[in-house]
Formats: sequence, structure tokens, C-alpha cells
Amino acid sequence: MTQTSPATDETYSGRTLGFTIPSRDSRGRIVRLDRALDEILSAHEYPAPITHLLAEALVLATLMGSLLKDDGSQVTMQAQTEAGAVNLLVCDYRGGELRGYVDFDEARLSELGANPSLFALFGKGYLAITFDVAKGRGRYQGIVPLEGETLAEACETYFYQSEQVPTLIRTAVRSEGDNCLAAGMLVQHLPDGEEGRERLHARLDHPEWEHVAILGGSVKYDELVDPELSLEAIIWRLFHEEDEVRIERMATVEKGCRCSVEHYVDVLSKFPEADRQEMRDENGIIVVDCAFCSRKFPIEA
Repeated sequence: MTQTSPATDETYSGRTLGFTIPSRDSRGRIVRLDRALDEILSAHEYPAPITHLLAEALVLATLMGSLLKDDGSQVTMQAQTEAGAVNLLVCDYRGGELRGYVDFDEARLSELGANPSLFALFGKGYLAITFDVAKGRGRYQGIVPLEGETLAEACETYFYQSEQVPTLIRTAVRSEGDNCLAAGMLVQHLPDGEEGRERLHARLDHPEWEHVAILGGSVKYDELVDPELSLEAIIWRLFHEEDEVRIERMATVEKGCRCSVEHYVDVLSKFPEADRQEMRDENGIIVVDCAFCSRKFPIEA
């Protein structure tokens, strides 16, 4: 592996690296979100547990979304909850554009303390992960129970159960005052190649995968969110003894809410006139409130 400079990352909104380990039939992604994360979180005054939850979800959406190669492809992650303090969590990633939002019951959340468990937040919840693949390649979705300690564990379960791909995911979130930094790494075993045959015989105990999973799993929480440690340096620390590790610089991550007057005019045009009439206020205006960026858009009749 060719070592790159471990110098501090440049100022960024969010940065993603792809990497492959050919001799182990493995690939990975590593991401760190900085300014883009602060911009997304600043749209609402989230309490600390919700900030941490959404930050982790945005990292996961970026890791999974960056696996899609075709321009215009999108991954959407949505939590469906039953009897939890969180009513809705949704985020999506498309070509470096990231957005997310959490709706929650503030009174119920306040009863849970400073560090509520995943079950306390979601109750009997489910995580739906949807891949919309561009160029007419279709749309597919997997739904898994929100079990375990973190959202990352639920995503690992999704890849193994729905795609038969052994997957390791690690995430970290660090908040200091009004600033939040979040990062994560995803590593997968693809013995049949990245595309093509169904992986019906994926094995968590495959020796090549066990080796990579042990190395990848050794990444430290503090390493992921250390701005003085570049993403390249983290990969070097973990996998420098491998024969070859190929690194690919991927899209810079930016806040990507796609709301606009034109967009909502197009959406509303698909509703029957009777429905649009009910939406109008006394001045004939339909006010659309974008939950992602907390902006209101007055749409004239």
C-alpha cells in the first residue's frame, strides 16, 4: 500500500474515501462529516440525544450511498417506530448531497435521561433502507428490526440478511458546544465481485472476511473523529500489512436539501384541484414547510 501524507484534512463539509483490498475480496468506505453536518443539524434545535442519533444516521446514509456508482442514484434510510420517543427519522444521500430530519416527542424524550437506548428511542421499531439506482436499474428495499445498541448494527443486519453481504460498520460522534463531528467506516466482503451473481453462500466465518473484520474492527472511536488524523492515515493504520490497498477519493459531501418553489409547484400539480383547494389559506396561498431545512415556501394558486 502506498502511504499518503497523514497531515490534517483540509477544511471540508464532508469527505469520503473508498478503498478495496483485492487479495481479501473486500471493499470499504470511510467518511467524516464536519460543516455539512452542522448545517443539517442547525435547521432545528435538537436536544443532545437526537443530535447524536441523527448524526449517526447521516454517516450511515453517506457510507451506504457512496456504494452506488451511477450518477443520480440515491439511498434513503427511514426508521418506522412503534411506541418510542422518536416518531420519524429519515435521511438520504444522492451524489454527495445529504439531508436528514428527526421528528420526536419532546416530553417523552425528557423522561429517558441523557443517554437513552435505541429501544427507548424507537420502541419496537424497524429500519427501511431503500436504494434507487439510476439508469433504469430499479429500486429495491430491505426492512430490518431496530435491535441492538446502535443504528449501525441494524445496517449490518440489513446487508447480511437482504443482500447476503457480510458487513462491518463503525461510527463515532463527537459534540463540542454548537459543533458536531461524525465519522464512520464500512467494510464488506465480496467474494463474487462487486456486481453479478447472488451471494447465496455468504459466510461470516470465511477466513478472508474474518481477517479483514478483525483489522477493521480494531479502529478506535477517537481515531474516527480526530480531525488531526486524515482518513488516509486511518486506512494505513488498519491495513498497512496487506499486499495492496487501493484508495479512491470520492465526492465531497454537502448539505443537499432539494426544496424549492419550482419543486413544490411540480409536486402540488399532481394533486387533484379539490385537495389543493383545501390546502390554501384565506389568501389563496399554499404554505409548504420543508422539514429537512425548516424553511417555508408560499405557493400561489
